[in-house]
Order: sequence, then C-alpha cells, then structure tokens
Amino acid sequence: MRILGIDPGTATTGYGIIEFNDDNDNISIINYGIIQTFASEPMPSRLMSIYDDMQVLIENFKPDIMAIEELFFFKNAKTVITVSQARGVLLLAANKANLIIAEYTPLEIKLTLTGYGRADKREMQETIKDWLGLETIPKPDDAADALCIAMCHYQHIKANVV
Repeated sequence: MRILGIDPGTATTGYGIIEFNDDNDNISIINYGIIQTFASEPMPSRLMSIYDDMQVLIENFKPDIMAIEELFFFKNAKTVITVSQARGVLLLAANKANLIIAEYTPLEIKLTLTGYGRADKREMQETIKDWLGLETIPKPDDAADALCIAMCHYQHIKANVV
C-alpha cells in the first residue's frame, strides 16, 4: 500500500510517498520532494500548477491514500486563505483520482510520531529519520513534514484507528 503525505502550501507543498506491505512492517520511501510556485505568478496560475503537479505525482507513483495536514490557527489571515486554496486543489486532485483521503491536525501528527503534541520541527525530523532508517534528515523541511504526515497515517493503519 502506498501513502502520499502532503504538507500543503502555496509557495511550497511538500510531498512524501511511502510504501508498506500488510505482511510485514517494512516501510520503503518511494519518493519525496516539493511542488514549488513563485510569488511573481498570479494566484490562479499557481493553483493550476499545484493541481497539475499533483496529478503527475498521482499518475507516476499511484498512491492508494493521500494523508494531508489539516489547517490550524494562523496568525496571518492572508496566509491561511492562500494555504486553504492550495489545500483545496490538492484535495480535488486526490478526489478525482479516487484516492482515500485522510486528514490530520499538526497535534495529531506530533502525538502519533513522538507522543508529545508540542514536539518541535527538529524533533519531528529526527523521529522520521530514525523511523525510516535514513542517515540524514530529508530535505527540504516541507518534504520531511510530508513524510511525517504519511508515517502518521501508517501508524493509524497499524493501530487500526482509521
């Protein structure tokens, strides 16, 4: 089974794809990276670019599930609006591809991976590095966050919570 983890953003959307077999606990990283847009582009073009790139990821890697971070409190109203728009096109792409969609708050992700809801970014990155048996923390940060989201869903599957 393949899980596509998504850390939504307008300038940078992180993605991480992991795969596991129900017969064992071996987890493989299939791919990770970012979808990037530029502030100099009009917002409709940026959203189309995010949507198109997400469709390519889905077509190329054929995930079964998309796990995506839910929005939480933002101090900047403009940021929450643009991230919401990006999240909307990501959900649309996944839904059109008939993927199962799972949504997790930052608190749920942190609690699932570290047992501590206020874990900082570095602690999360170290946890994902260790769990996936990597020598270094995945870069950029948005891709590491996306792998954390994918692993969160994997843990929920293993615990039969989903």
